[in-house]
Amino acid sequence: MGIFGLFNSKKKETLDHGLEKTKQSVFDKISRAVAGKSKVDDEVLDNLEEILITSDVGVDTTIKIIERIEEHVAREKYVSTSELNGILREEIASLLAENNAGDNDNWDLPIDHKPYVILVVGVNGVGKTTTIGKLAYQFKNAGKKVYLGAADTFRAAAVEQISIWGERVGVPVIKQQMGADPASVAFDTLQSAKANNADVVLIDTAGRLHNKVGLMNELKKIKEVMKKVLPEAPDEVMLVLDGSTGQNAFEQAKQFAAVTQITSLAITKLDGTAKGGVVIGISDQLKVPVKYIGLGEQLEDLQLFNRLEFVDSLFNNE
Repeated sequence: MGIFGLFNSKKKETLDHGLEKTKQSVFDKISRAVAGKSKVDDEVLDNLEEILITSDVGVDTTIKIIERIEEHVAREKYVSTSELNGILREEIASLLAENNAGDNDNWDLPIDHKPYVILVVGVNGVGKTTTIGKLAYQFKNAGKKVYLGAADTFRAAAVEQISIWGERVGVPVIKQQMGADPASVAFDTLQSAKANNADVVLIDTAGRLHNKVGLMNELKKIKEVMKKVLPEAPDEVMLVLDGSTGQNAFEQAKQFAAVTQITSLAITKLDGTAKGGVVIGISDQLKVPVKYIGLGEQLEDLQLFNRLEFVDSLFNNE
């Protein structure tokens, strides 16, 4: 069980299983890179650099990690190849800490005000509405009163999908007809949530990146209208990304960050891919914390992101 004796065993099992493809890919490549080598040298580091880049950590973040390992090797003079996984684990955990990717271990919310409002953005197809439904389940399971807002009025399927999630989880969904003003839906959602003493509100939004100006104006209007009900809203602007798309997720993240301020990340579909390194790279490049990761189809498979648990599952070769 590694260093996490108190870590919930079911959660750890889900995390280990969800990262298995990434873990096996990275370990197999590292094993080949150090075969016949007793110490970490330039050749090993060159191979490691290639491994991290092909694991979708990203070029800039990979260079940063390699430079840190080079500094470690220079300090110690001699570093055996058997120590490489441990050093890599430490450097990645340190990097995630610098990007405020914390060690989340509960579903608590700030107690100074409520409801806590999360505006959810992301392109269609990344699992945005599914993530909202799973978040609603987790928050409700933690004893929170949850409201959902169907502000993606551009697609009839989006309103229908979030309504189905509301029924499945047992939380109210505030919606209007297709084509309605998204800001109006957000306003109604916050008014209703406030009147009913809700703890948390999740607002779905349209995922149209091809029209960046329109998207920027829409999100700006939603935020302005929210503040008429709750001056501090939104508390969080969460970008949902599909981890299985690797570098495409990087590009989406950059484009969304250009049109609105992103404060947290949810990275989905990590269980079906060997591209788990994207979690490290996106957080580092955007300087935005990863808050949630999706590791499967079940309701419980959306987890709070914990950097130490993440690197332990990724680099614990037991």
